[in-house]
Amino acid sequence: MDELKLFTDGSVNTRSKVGYGAYLAVSDPGQSLAFLRTCVVVKRFENTSSTKLELETLLWAMNDIRETEKKVVVYTDSQNIMGLRGRRDRLEQTDYRSKNNEYIANHLIYQAFYGMIDRLACDLVKVCGHQASDKKNKLEMCFTLVDRASRKALRRFAACSPPSY
Repeated sequence: MDELKLFTDGSVNTRSKVGYGAYLAVSDPGQSLAFLRTCVVVKRFENTSSTKLELETLLWAMNDIRETEKKVVVYTDSQNIMGLRGRRDRLEQTDYRSKNNEYIANHLIYQAFYGMIDRLACDLVKVCGHQASDKKNKLEMCFTLVDRASRKALRRFAACSPPSY
């Protein structure tokens, strides 16, 4: 089965709770970085956190590419996303509730994540988020494109926003 490589990342301003997610979906990551940079898609998310934004970005990207017959390999630096598969049984056994019987934060988006991985053939691969360029392989360079795109979008937002006092 052919593979589609999906790189996702997000950057959030914790004060304004505004974040930007970015993704790059490619079958051939060996193309020039200049070309791949033009394929990165960015979206603004509001009322979010870093944990929530990483999942929102992944779900948005997977929704955009859901028509693919290819196996999807997701590349992320999100510890939360990487750990969710291992937490699934416990979360479902407790109905996504805390010891106080209250729903945990982000329970709805966790449920959406599990629904997505049940429907689509996908693997999750952890990438190192920040390292020297000369130490990066081609896949890590692709990840850098989405990392930079989300941070650049957030910086543009911050430059246009009035200061909060």
